[in-house]
Amino acid sequence: MDGLDALVLARIQFAANMTFHILFPTISISLAWVLLFFKLRFVKTGQQHWMDAYQFWVKIFALTFALGVVSGITMSFQFGTNWPGFMEKVGNIAGPLLAYEVLTAFFLEATMLGVMLFGRARVSEKMHTIATLLVAGGTTLSAFWILALNSWMHTPAGFEMIAGKAHVTSWLEVIFNPSFPYRFTHMMLASGLTVAFLVAGVSSYRWLRQERGAEVMAGLKTGIYLAAFLIPLQILAGDFHGLNTMEHQPAKLAAMEGIWQTQKGVPAVLFALPDEKAKENRYEIGIPKLASLYLTHHLDGEVRGLNEFEGKHPPVAPVFWAFRIMVGMGMLMLAVSWSSVLQLAPWKKDPARNLRNWQARALVAMTFAGWVALVAGWYTTEIGRQPWLVSGVLTAADAASQVVAPKIAFTLSLYLALYAALIVAYVSVVFYLARHKTPADSGMEDTPNPVTYPEQQTSQPGAAHA
Repeated sequence: MDGLDALVLARIQFAANMTFHILFPTISISLAWVLLFFKLRFVKTGQQHWMDAYQFWVKIFALTFALGVVSGITMSFQFGTNWPGFMEKVGNIAGPLLAYEVLTAFFLEATMLGVMLFGRARVSEKMHTIATLLVAGGTTLSAFWILALNSWMHTPAGFEMIAGKAHVTSWLEVIFNPSFPYRFTHMMLASGLTVAFLVAGVSSYRWLRQERGAEVMAGLKTGIYLAAFLIPLQILAGDFHGLNTMEHQPAKLAAMEGIWQTQKGVPAVLFALPDEKAKENRYEIGIPKLASLYLTHHLDGEVRGLNEFEGKHPPVAPVFWAFRIMVGMGMLMLAVSWSSVLQLAPWKKDPARNLRNWQARALVAMTFAGWVALVAGWYTTEIGRQPWLVSGVLTAADAASQVVAPKIAFTLSLYLALYAALIVAYVSVVFYLARHKTPADSGMEDTPNPVTYPEQQTSQPGAAHA
């Protein structure tokens, strides 16, 4: 890290913290809704394999939730240590939004999570289902507030500057700023896809280990069907989000597409090596006029280039490549999910036999594909905002602290080592749980069980705990 100044190191440190943190809320948001689906199916049908699936995945949810909480704490510290100018200038907006997230969402999740994990033998089945619903709603509400703030940083609205500080003129405009609907939708779909491939991948892993009972197949089909349903919606949402970006953040879009000069009939660049010194793409492979078509809906539509934002545009190469990794993962998700759906189609008999070993292995390989697409997408949008921390209001350089580079480098090294160990531990535990599912809880028997009440549940294996 020698040669990097304090500003660059501070940005890398926050990016490292955020990269690690975002992995876990992305899973907990949608996994909570999948758990609610499992629970509702159990309540409606009385089939025990739905509750077995719930009890298996709620353990992974609890692990994910815990890592999401502890990793989020370090980010709040950095507002004071590395970015004091952020809260000093826009704290009147950022502070309340972060507080709303804690007061309206996190407290709700944390309280009801206890009922989910430990309360099934102590409350009615209905109350336990309501607790699951409240946790799912809380995770989504939490994302609502955080994405409202993040979107405002990209497309600020509803405020005025008084004595160098931002003051709210309309909370509705702050929250529902121009990019918020698109960013929130895009993120929720990304969360759903991440969980869909996680559930499908872990279930396929168990399937390959000859666990092919009702519980495993329920998880496998849920994950595959959910992925196949959401990926076309995500592609559509991404297109709308791109149009919004072209309108409100044209410099970011120019970097994403590798457009150096404002021009008409812009090609869609499939591959290139962006050269910022020469302000051109080397070894470019593109499809003529396609970018103009999907960005302006006209073959000869004009798209603004980076030449219009001299000194005020993001670094091109990381944005350019992160965007292509995200899109490439999306196309791979589309292919894998729909090919798997064709093998597990509802009209086919005995779907456990229809799945091919190579398809199951492909799904296992895609278990954490959502993380790859998510991080690539996040890098696209956040690096694409540079040099601004709040677009048009506050640059990253103006918000940075006076902490010297060696101190930031030291703590960054510790963070990276810890996060690498925790990610390895998390993935290992997820597959450990998959390998050590006990036969009694594996869902191998598909015998209907009636919904029971607390006094009856104490005799069921695992009823008193998740």
